[in-house]
Amino acid sequence: MTVSRKGSRTGMLDKLLTVTAALALVIAALSVRIQRAPLSGPLLALLTGVVFGPEVLGVLDLPTVVEGHAELHEASRLLLAVSVMAIALRYPFRDVRSGVKPLTVLLVVAMLGMALITTALSAVVLGVGLGAAALLGAALCPTDPVLASSVVTGEPAEKGVAARTRQLLSLESGANDGLALPLVLAAVAIAGTLSGGDALLESLWQVLGAVVFGAAAGALGGKALRTAERHRTVQSGPLLVYTLLLALFVLGAAGLMRLDGVLAVFVSGLAFNATSSVSERADEDKNDEAVNRFLVLPLFAVFGAMIPWREWGELGWWRGALLVLGVLLLRRLPVLLALKRPLSLAWRDVVFMGWFGPVGVSALFYLTMEAHRLGADPVVLAAGTLVIAASTLAHGVTTAPGLALYARAGQRDRDREAAR
Repeated sequence: MTVSRKGSRTGMLDKLLTVTAALALVIAALSVRIQRAPLSGPLLALLTGVVFGPEVLGVLDLPTVVEGHAELHEASRLLLAVSVMAIALRYPFRDVRSGVKPLTVLLVVAMLGMALITTALSAVVLGVGLGAAALLGAALCPTDPVLASSVVTGEPAEKGVAARTRQLLSLESGANDGLALPLVLAAVAIAGTLSGGDALLESLWQVLGAVVFGAAAGALGGKALRTAERHRTVQSGPLLVYTLLLALFVLGAAGLMRLDGVLAVFVSGLAFNATSSVSERADEDKNDEAVNRFLVLPLFAVFGAMIPWREWGELGWWRGALLVLGVLLLRRLPVLLALKRPLSLAWRDVVFMGWFGPVGVSALFYLTMEAHRLGADPVVLAAGTLVIAASTLAHGVTTAPGLALYARAGQRDRDREAAR
């Protein structure tokens, strides 16, 4: 009996829904304990994908990232849109406006530094040419908003970490996902046939167009909601529904105009924040953040099932280990330490932000974008996904201890201040 392709896809979707929904139920039931344990939702989802993937149980029989990069790109694009919208609405707009100067330093100087360091590490450790190294450096430089959310939201983070530090890390991770695009296009120009002038023009169109369109869409959306509430033409309900629809509209429309969709969604969220009554809905915001945390699970489960094990092996274990250690330890922390004074950060804050700048969904988004534009490079995809998996593991197991260490360091500083 022949099974149709459509039936095979439906069966795989059912399996994926079953596995990820069961995992989400377990995480929801044990959410308080998981927040205090050396685990995270994305890490548990990644491990679940590995276990149920083709290399172990074979329940999720998916192609590797090398063959299935197009589908993974679209999934990561949707998840990033939801995530950056949540970040844009996380803080009152007046607080966002007060952090423009340090945020600019992080988005311009720090991100460029992270891209250059990662490019150099890739070239030296992997022995690849400038084109492949630049592709890795650009794709892996953004701070991931999905993985970073575990250290800026939730009771342990809100009680232990300084509000300014959480805000800077949140806004950086939301904004640099879209603003990394010019670096990615420059890397595509180095590695492929795109000229430098074409890369510059495309960057300007995508970034500036995204800012203008996102700001207009968000402002109109916020004013429309305020007007509807004033005239009582809208039913009361979770803000998540309205903002999710706004995010999907902006993402889709930006795609049709060939703009930077992720950046457009983030800017629209900021504009919506500034013009709507979102600041008056703190309780709803917490519910929205909780829902967003569960939306990441299917993507990480799929990623775990699509890990390119053979390509990882072909990198060589020592090269892979050196690259992972180099990226995790040298990509971000030295840059933040050098920028300690311009960012006006205490030592504990700069070390905290220097470590918790994970590589995750945003890197997966740009790696698969590069593969779409240039064709899949097994070495680039293998090295990039290895770093993503390692970052998910490393930051997943250090979140709870890191938050506890930060809180103790803060208490020691307060005790010393009181003793003076």
